[in-house]
Amino acid sequence: MKNINIKLVSLLFLIAVSLTSCLKDLDVKENDPDITTADEFYNNPDSYRQVIAKLYAGLAVSGQQGPSGNSDIQGIDEGFGQYLRGYWQAQELCTDEAVIAWADGSLPDYHEMDWNMDNEFIRAIYDRIFYQITACNEFIRQTTDTKLNERGVSGTLLEDVKNYKNEARFLRALSYYHALDLFGNVPFVTENDEVGYFLPNQISRSDLFNYVESELKAIEDNMIDARANEYARADKAAVWMLLSKLYLNAKVYTGTEKNTECITYANKVINAGYSLEPTYENLFLADNDNAQGIIFPVAFDGQFTQTWGGTTFLVHAAVGGSMNPTDFGINGGWGGLRTTSAFVNKFPSPDADTLNNSLGADSTWGIVGDSTPNGWGGPDIMLKQDGSVLSIFVTLTDGLLKFRENNDWTNNYGDDGADGTIEAGGANINVTAGTYKITLDLANATYTIIPVSADIRGNFYTDGQELEIASISTFTDGYGVIKFKNIDSNGNQGSDTNGTFPDTDFPLFRLADAYLMYAEAVVRGGAGGDLGTAANLVNQLRERAYGNTSGNISSGDLTLDFILDERARELHWEGYRRTDLIRFGKFTGSDYVWPWKGDVAEGTGVADYFSLYPIPASDMNANTSLVQNPGY
Repeated sequence: MKNINIKLVSLLFLIAVSLTSCLKDLDVKENDPDITTADEFYNNPDSYRQVIAKLYAGLAVSGQQGPSGNSDIQGIDEGFGQYLRGYWQAQELCTDEAVIAWADGSLPDYHEMDWNMDNEFIRAIYDRIFYQITACNEFIRQTTDTKLNERGVSGTLLEDVKNYKNEARFLRALSYYHALDLFGNVPFVTENDEVGYFLPNQISRSDLFNYVESELKAIEDNMIDARANEYARADKAAVWMLLSKLYLNAKVYTGTEKNTECITYANKVINAGYSLEPTYENLFLADNDNAQGIIFPVAFDGQFTQTWGGTTFLVHAAVGGSMNPTDFGINGGWGGLRTTSAFVNKFPSPDADTLNNSLGADSTWGIVGDSTPNGWGGPDIMLKQDGSVLSIFVTLTDGLLKFRENNDWTNNYGDDGADGTIEAGGANINVTAGTYKITLDLANATYTIIPVSADIRGNFYTDGQELEIASISTFTDGYGVIKFKNIDSNGNQGSDTNGTFPDTDFPLFRLADAYLMYAEAVVRGGAGGDLGTAANLVNQLRERAYGNTSGNISSGDLTLDFILDERARELHWEGYRRTDLIRFGKFTGSDYVWPWKGDVAEGTGVADYFSLYPIPASDMNANTSLVQNPGY
């Protein structure tokens, strides 16, 4: 993973977990020549680094070889069973930000919000979380002071191992946080539990909150300083970010607000020396390991960290219809992910006249049609010189258009194949309402009609796509989201020459989220912050998004509704939306609906118990002492 040399070691104590409640932390068969006992393994000083690399890799890959073939968990395709992909689906597909065309198994339950405890995708992320926790437990168990002393670990290696152990505790806390957020009351196991088969006790959501908080605070001062660790390894800032998230959602998890604590820890991140990446798009490209403001990524590499989940999924699944896979640095799209009109509508339409000021003089060519302001009768909306092509920014209505010269039909072009190529006297071009940049390249006989927003974060693909979703299974229903790409900031494809596996890292924690958490905690009444500072932080994000101060707000504009929408604009498709909607009281019920919420095209309210996922039936059957979440 970038600077970490990962070896996916085949330690049975890391892979033997089938992840029902009968947890098995160690199962060594002495007559198996492929098995190495823990003590034998850790006699090699390199082993500690190999295992901590495996723990980080647990967020990125799905097994002992990439991209598939020796899975850590069983019962589901390795792509669907990868940690980040499973978590992303559980956080995004049940919201207004994402739909997926595929009908594999029970996957549509996410859109429909009618899942139950037999859903295999919910079970997969549950199993993955507890596999990760079990692996972290074993490493922590093997790095006690007593064991390290017995093995003669000393000097620089001892200091390294102590850092690794703190990072393993962070990774365990991260997974327990995911369990807390998704499932609430879950089985609970630490390194202090007996090794072998046993039925774990169930911990309450509030007690798990306290445990995660205590673990993070216990390691906080002992982590490597912010910005001083190797890339993709956790440091103090990662701990502060997770504490901020924990505290911001404290009322959901425990019934008690902790907004003051959220401000305290968000401030620690904000003052840790990070800076905002000047170009928003660079945060989601193949070389985003160079982007500023990423605090803790899940790292991927097209040659060495290959998976069918992670950003392989996020890049490929978002490409389909008339989208060109080459533009995304991949060899083909999977035709799955789009977004809803409810999310698209959170971005304001820009002022076309202002945008046209950046273009050159009028040309002799223009657009005409009933979608244009002047209709078929003209006068035409004249295209302007824009380098080697002709362009215009224009607001259109639903309807048709064509290109023609000198407001006359002598020379006119349409598109017979609806493929972006113009033909003399060709067919009318169909468009939907919106503000667009239209280009005409006469030398190559091509054109583009690209939607624009004053806010560059609203980057949607609309060519051949319908805004409204008549059928979730139809990829061209719903706008595409252009965010994650396997293209670097210089326009080059990632390192996998086949164009299959991206180099793009997933920014699990980044500075912009700390800005927005601070602002929200202030608005919610937390002490230690102020509205002026909160507005300034939000404006830094909006100035990057707008390219100027035209989108700036005042402190009086900082309402909870505004912050929820701003979080969607800044952080969409980054795995936050379900948690955010729950915190704002808009996930269930009918106060806020979006297309296909509750399996109704226009959206409908759903029961409140869907705010928690069910404990999978496999675990309920294995451990009869577990109590299922209400409603299931």
